[in-house]
Amino acid sequence: MFNSKILLITGGTGSFGNAVLRRFLRSDLSEIRIFSRDEKKQDDLRKRYTDPKLKFYIGDVRDQRSVAAAMRGVDYVFHAAALKQVPSCEFHPMEAVRTNVLGTENVLEAAIAARIKRVVCLSTDKAVYPINAMGISKAMMEKVMVATSRNLEGTVICGTRYGNVMASRGSVIPLFVDQVLAGKPITVTDPGMTRFMMTLEDAVDLVLYAFENGRNGDIFVQKAPAATVSVLTQALLELLGHTGHAVHEIGTRHGEKLFETLLSREEMACAEDLRGYYRVPPDSRDLNYAKFVEVGERRLTQSSHGEDYNSHNTTRLDVAGMKALLLKLDFMHRIMRGEPAVAED
Repeated sequence: MFNSKILLITGGTGSFGNAVLRRFLRSDLSEIRIFSRDEKKQDDLRKRYTDPKLKFYIGDVRDQRSVAAAMRGVDYVFHAAALKQVPSCEFHPMEAVRTNVLGTENVLEAAIAARIKRVVCLSTDKAVYPINAMGISKAMMEKVMVATSRNLEGTVICGTRYGNVMASRGSVIPLFVDQVLAGKPITVTDPGMTRFMMTLEDAVDLVLYAFENGRNGDIFVQKAPAATVSVLTQALLELLGHTGHAVHEIGTRHGEKLFETLLSREEMACAEDLRGYYRVPPDSRDLNYAKFVEVGERRLTQSSHGEDYNSHNTTRLDVAGMKALLLKLDFMHRIMRGEPAVAED
């Protein structure tokens, strides 16, 4: 599928983009284009990977012209550009709209105009039952993706949704490690709070699965284990040899949930179970509004006692299981060797 093809990654200097590069630089792709607005990060990547197939495009998904220019001649797109930090989106919600919603519209319209074969849009568990601006903007991004893909021919547009990517930049694991190494107490919000746990490699696997199997409007979710903040903290401290380290509970922060949800109850009613993944097909009814008002869904009625798929009811890791998952991270091995605590990028 990738032989002699060109792949564009929006937001390609982030954690996901770096993981894709590690996976694909030795593939049969003829060219990988990194599209982002941060020239410093692009320069860092250029120095790290001296591979002629890697090309860099400065631009912003908010600017349709720069997106369209980067799309010329491209076969496939992984759309990862987004504002992802909950606090910054809370303080500046319209910035989240401009990047996550309008930016996605620009990417998809440019992809259709350039006759891109496949586009995979990356979303988050925070888009399900959203309570913060970041999650709301990502929920709208998904709606834009599904609506744009409706009745579309020639270009396949689908999406993925995943939870916490362990040790990625801005995530909690590097924060906890920094606090331990600095001799400061670990600050936890609620020890009983649960989060899905995925590695960057899992995230790439999910996107590739969607890329290979997706149809227009599909959203794919990878089944993932979860852990409480308490279990994560204990597992980290045991691996670092700091079992007696101080832990301070600071309380739930604004915009945080007790648990995250990857599939709503309504989505679970129509989701296709694909062993390690769920596929949520789009509503394929046409734009006859009467069908939405007068025609219901028996599946939703029959599943009225069903559950959503969340980090409270998925497979729950104990301390041993959490340690085993942490040891899959290069980040943890670097820390345990005494090397600098740099988040996965």
